[in-house]
Amino acid sequence: MTHAAAVTSPPGTAARARRWLGLGADAADLPRRVQALVVRQQDTAEIIIGVMQAMAIATFAVLYALSRTANPPPMEIEPVPVTLALYALFTALRLWLAIRRRLGPGLLATSVVIDFTVLFLTIWSFHLQYMAPLAVVLKAPTVMYVFILITLRALRFETRWVLLAGAAAMLGWTAIVAAALLQGSAGVTRSFLAYVTSPAILIGAEFDKLVSIAMVTALLALVVARGRAVLVEAMREQIAAAELSRFFVPEIATRIRGAEAEQMAGQAERRQACILMTDLRGFTGMARAMEPDALLRLLAAYQALVVRAVRAHGGSIDKYLGDGVLASFGAVAPSDTHAADALRAIEAVQAAVADWAPPEPGMPPVTIGMAASSGEVLFGTVGAEGRLEYTVIGDPVNQTAKLEKHNKAEGSVALTDAATYALAEAQGYAPAVPIERRAARQVAGVEAPLDLVLLGRS
Repeated sequence: MTHAAAVTSPPGTAARARRWLGLGADAADLPRRVQALVVRQQDTAEIIIGVMQAMAIATFAVLYALSRTANPPPMEIEPVPVTLALYALFTALRLWLAIRRRLGPGLLATSVVIDFTVLFLTIWSFHLQYMAPLAVVLKAPTVMYVFILITLRALRFETRWVLLAGAAAMLGWTAIVAAALLQGSAGVTRSFLAYVTSPAILIGAEFDKLVSIAMVTALLALVVARGRAVLVEAMREQIAAAELSRFFVPEIATRIRGAEAEQMAGQAERRQACILMTDLRGFTGMARAMEPDALLRLLAAYQALVVRAVRAHGGSIDKYLGDGVLASFGAVAPSDTHAADALRAIEAVQAAVADWAPPEPGMPPVTIGMAASSGEVLFGTVGAEGRLEYTVIGDPVNQTAKLEKHNKAEGSVALTDAATYALAEAQGYAPAVPIERRAARQVAGVEAPLDLVLLGRS
């Protein structure tokens, strides 16, 4: 056991270190869709970095032009404009590659190194341009640009590029300081006053710059590491929410995402709503005669037909009941036309069935039985802690199920009770299909006789 732990522990530590450094160790743990979203964000970041670099070059060129006017250099050939021009060409190429999504790790690393190489060569060239000791460039404010370049690397949300940028900055500045010390023309001082009034080198000042670069790099790397974790988790949640939304009607998905409190079983609201139930006639026989795949394709086509009609008229799918569909109007969101909308949805389903085109040749035509009933319902969450469900409960739900089964007794394909029909008319419904009223019908499971309205015949 001890030996096994000793063998397996280091890889785990290495994996965690790689994940923190953004070296791709976490890529294998992420679904491909999340990886694709992360890469898309990084590609966009590279375009932003290219644009920011172009703006930095333009700013530096303007500042150099102003300083040149005030204090023209004695040299006939000026290295700074040449360096800026070459760097501008490189930045344009880099931006083009970023837009084309062709910046691989090798090009990115090269880009980081070139960024700092150009910056430090520019700073180094100042002493040539002004024919002064190399130590004078140690006081150039241009060194502050290293923080811009390091910060730009943070936009990609990968710590390795921040760390590479910080390392390049420290190595570059160390090289310039070492070159100035080796030249020896300015000397070393311990006096701050001598440092600011002469070319003398103050070792402590240069050490402070290196420490500042190291600290900024470390802090940015930490921010990026934490930010990347949040980014990845947010993308996981985004994809999960998008996938879960497919299992809920849009209104319920929006309700869940916007809920201020945790959803719990037993939460409910009273609603005046209309319930619609559909049933695919002859499904049991189809299940015996058809191949399973063909049967499910037929079932999916039927459900899609019903769902389109329900949603087109403001309804919400409550659940799929095998070959049945339970929908509600006015339950998820209050509606003043819930009964009228439900009956219009029935008409829409009937019209769609009339134009029915089976998903595959040889599939039988479908007949859909439907019923609607209105009244007060409870809309809320039911279930246990690990599995919750939004649903509607109440007398209209039970009555609708009984009315749908009663279609066979009446020889109809769609019906509703007279009270629901009257409510629908009051809400603006006008039938587009012939109706038939039948009074005092005895419906199985309902104690008192019901006046019914048939919305179509089989």
